[in-house]
Amino acid sequence: MAFFVHSHSGPAPGVTITVIAMTTSASLPAESESAIPADGTVTDRLVEANQRYAKAFTDPGMDARPVLQVAVVACMDARLDLHAALGLELGDCHTIRNAGGVVTDDVIRSLTISQRALGTRSVVLIHHSGCGLEGLSEDFRHDLEMEVGQRPTWAVEGFRDVDQDVRQSIQKVRTSPFLLHTDDVRGFVFDVKSGQLREIQPA
Repeated sequence: MAFFVHSHSGPAPGVTITVIAMTTSASLPAESESAIPADGTVTDRLVEANQRYAKAFTDPGMDARPVLQVAVVACMDARLDLHAALGLELGDCHTIRNAGGVVTDDVIRSLTISQRALGTRSVVLIHHSGCGLEGLSEDFRHDLEMEVGQRPTWAVEGFRDVDQDVRQSIQKVRTSPFLLHTDDVRGFVFDVKSGQLREIQPA
């Protein structure tokens, strides 16, 4: 994978620190056509953009199997431009995103299909600094129940320590009985200020 890795010796003997450069869409200049139109909705703008895209579109001739045989699980945060940041092209990988990049049952479902039906072998997990789930508790579900009269069936999956949450995610993937390939599972924290990935060593 094209992660643009730079490694150097850490403060302790035998410890290597890996830093991976990334960029985000937030670092790019704002374009006038990205603004919400005064006479329509955001979805209207997206549909118009698709019409322009479709006029120039040509079938790339790919099948559903990712070229690099990798699945990336990441937070849905709009600041993470995964393809551009990781040097990925269309067709290179599967991307699975949710709030927090949490390894839920549905993420395991997607990874299982990704590996068993579509040939991926590696898993990359990406959390980030300043995540909206950081510090969020299950009280969120209670508040929702009080508001709408129904308790959500899903867990919030909030956390206080992002590094530890990545370690937990790595462990969930590595111990899943449904996945065929768990030897190449790596986790990272993306710094939204510097645009760098910091690798988290598993427990």
